[in-house]
Amino acid sequence: MKQSLFAILVAILPFIGYSQDCDNVLAGQVIDYHSKTPLENATILVINNQLEVKTDLKGKFKIENLCTASYQLQVSHPSCTTIVQEVQVDGVTWVDIKLEHHLEELDEVKVVGDIIKDKTNSAQEETLALGAIESYSSGSLGDALRDLGGVSSLNTGSNIVKPAIHGLNGSRVLILNDGVRMQDMEWGDEHAPNIDINAAGSVSVIKGASALQYGGDAIGGTIVMDLARVPLKDTLYGKTIINGMTNGRGGSVASSLTRAFGNGWFVKVQGNYKRLGDQEAPDYILSNTGVKEVAASLQLGKQQFTWGWDARYSYFNTEIAILRASHIGNVDDLIRSINSGEPEIVRPFTYDLQNPRQEVTHHLGKLKVYKRFEGLGKWNMQYDFQNNRRFEFDVRRGEQNDRASIDLELTTHTLNTDFKWDAKEQLQLHIGLLGRYQDNFANPATGVRRLIPDYEKLDFGGFLIGEYRVNDELLLDGGLRYDFTQIDAQKFYQTSRWEERGYDVVFQDLIVEDRGTQLLVNPVFDYHNVSVTLGANYAPTLDTEIKFNYALAQRAPNPSELFSDGLHHSAARIELGDLLIDSETSHKLMLSYQKDFNAWGVALEPYANWVQNFILLEPTSVEFTIRGAFPVWEYRQTDARLLGVDFSAYSNWTSQWKTDHQFSVVKGADRNRNTALINIPAADLRNKLTYSRPDWKDFEASLESQYVFRQNEVPDNIVVFSPEQQQEVLLEINTPPEAYHLLTFRSKMEFAISKKTKLTTSVAVNNLLNTNYREYLNRQRFFADDLGRNFLLQLKFNY
Repeated sequence: MKQSLFAILVAILPFIGYSQDCDNVLAGQVIDYHSKTPLENATILVINNQLEVKTDLKGKFKIENLCTASYQLQVSHPSCTTIVQEVQVDGVTWVDIKLEHHLEELDEVKVVGDIIKDKTNSAQEETLALGAIESYSSGSLGDALRDLGGVSSLNTGSNIVKPAIHGLNGSRVLILNDGVRMQDMEWGDEHAPNIDINAAGSVSVIKGASALQYGGDAIGGTIVMDLARVPLKDTLYGKTIINGMTNGRGGSVASSLTRAFGNGWFVKVQGNYKRLGDQEAPDYILSNTGVKEVAASLQLGKQQFTWGWDARYSYFNTEIAILRASHIGNVDDLIRSINSGEPEIVRPFTYDLQNPRQEVTHHLGKLKVYKRFEGLGKWNMQYDFQNNRRFEFDVRRGEQNDRASIDLELTTHTLNTDFKWDAKEQLQLHIGLLGRYQDNFANPATGVRRLIPDYEKLDFGGFLIGEYRVNDELLLDGGLRYDFTQIDAQKFYQTSRWEERGYDVVFQDLIVEDRGTQLLVNPVFDYHNVSVTLGANYAPTLDTEIKFNYALAQRAPNPSELFSDGLHHSAARIELGDLLIDSETSHKLMLSYQKDFNAWGVALEPYANWVQNFILLEPTSVEFTIRGAFPVWEYRQTDARLLGVDFSAYSNWTSQWKTDHQFSVVKGADRNRNTALINIPAADLRNKLTYSRPDWKDFEASLESQYVFRQNEVPDNIVVFSPEQQQEVLLEINTPPEAYHLLTFRSKMEFAISKKTKLTTSVAVNNLLNTNYREYLNRQRFFADDLGRNFLLQLKFNY
């Protein structure tokens, strides 16, 4: 028996020795994926046995005494994405490991606490993080952005909110929605962005035209709305936000659900519904100010380190009632409305959306692909489609009341591609091309004269942007962009209007058909625009940053500025464009200084903007029609100057108490007439006191004070003829309202319902003291006070 055991042992001993051969060596190098430069001090962790080594100056490492087997390596490096790589070790094994050393190019989750990656290096820029966006879940994009310095809004009531940056709005403010430039008739004062803010993960505001990759015509600035990043792992998560409010007696519900897989596939669905009835001023109901909004989106794709794609479709529909008292029958009604101090029509509360009102539907589709090339950079290509349908309903008699006075359909196709070369740590280049075709159809079956004509619009553009890091403290950047725009329109003019404006002399060759009292004309205009930016970012210490930027930007006139010709029913005014209008040219200088100390910090951002051929819309006279007498607003060009400063500061007094302070002011001047520009926001001062106790279910409460100064620098009022009084009277259409002071209270707490579900409750009270006030940039101010006290309750479920 012993001899048999000995024989078996001798037979299997070589195999035992082989299976326990642990003299293998794993060596390799960790390098940057783009530039192939070695990465020093990278950490390599052998997950199987928890062995850990660091790379040397050349990015190399060596691990000895490994057995013949398959090992999982966890590789990490500061500012890089940690990866896990499997390696088969047998003898001496060499492996090259590539890490992504440019987090912004990997599009990682941008929000880490309150730290968000800037879109530019040298421009003035601010960002709303996810928490701030969620607090405005029941509001609009414009409502949320007003919390940022230098950002205001041009309103028509409380439901139509157009963002304004450094005093400029409309076509001068470019809005990017998930990488798609919004094409939703932004040229109208009462046209709000067709965006569901609940779809955003972060929103960045770039002040000025320094972000040339998005467009060269953003004289005011660029708003970039990014979606929340989908993690590269196997997970299912979502959130639901329920809002209720007393002013308007309604609320909203928004929900999203995301399914992601470890191999990069993902799908995300999101939706929102909002319903409000008539809103209220402190002393009366604002009749016909309800709103109904429905939004939904679907996104799917695959994201990997070296390539990926995503497709997205979004639907947005809103029906907005416009204050009934703002519908003016004639100029005497306007005079009475302005002078009386309260609306002439006040009715009982209702959820009905009656005329005047708007109904807008926006469809957006996007397909994007990207590919990373080792040692070079990243290539993107994107196609997007948008369809925007707008109905505006006037107060009309009989069956005509259900017939839209304005019926526009805007269809846009855009194809763009870009490549970012970042193979060198010190130098990066970004180049891109764009082509866009747009068609506007103005339905003639409205029974009224078309305000905006049929037209086709072509855009072609290209840009080159570079950044050069001089040293650890100084970064320089610059860029050049060229844009070509062609507008081909088909429009009817009244012969009398055509001759009155002198077009019969200047544009006689544009006439296609003469119908006696009407002329069919075919204006075709080409615009060649160039934009340039130069900037520097100097950061001598970790807590100090100084930015300087110069931007030259040119903007082609929009269709409203060129072709408006007739009664704009929802605005209750006659608007007249001008075919002689040319491109605007802006020269803007911006300086930014930011300093953080141990418990407090400050930021100071002065700027100056000189705009040649600045296009403005202003009241000039009154015109009599078969509907009555209406004020006439005309577009014209001048040379303008805008000077301003944004200031902000914070102080952490204790671990629980914090204060935030913010002041913004901008002064606009018409240099040709030596008068003030119209619609420049008043100075705004905000102070906020916050108390927080994380140990009390993350309790937080804040009280914010907002003081808006009176805008004393406005154009002169106009003199008009009153049919009732049979004499000329002063129409105080430009007289600004008085200064006002508002208080806002907010509080929130968080509760863990289960291991994977969290409930966040919040309560807010806007206009806490129920103050009567009117905002200069709200077109409703001619007819009624602004909103009174509003209690808001929000329940947010994360699961």
